[in-house]
Amino acid sequence: MNHDAGDEGAGMPKVWPQPDGTPVSCRDKLLILQENYTELQGILRDAFEDAILMGVDEAAMRRILLDLVNTLRSPKA
Repeated sequence: MNHDAGDEGAGMPKVWPQPDGTPVSCRDKLLILQENYTELQGILRDAFEDAILMGVDEAAMRRILLDLVNTLRSPKA
């Protein structure tokens, strides 16, 4: 799908909190987090749009994507 560059990074957190509440401040870590966010945003948008265009109910697809995130296991577990 072709998307405007203005969509990239929309909604990106201004702060990436650590478990103790302090923000991540390392520039290299921030760059990776921002790149991951932008990449994931594009992948999710494409999957969402494809599903809707193939007839999947929009609300159901949103629930499916949320369920996917909610079932991710922590690498610290």
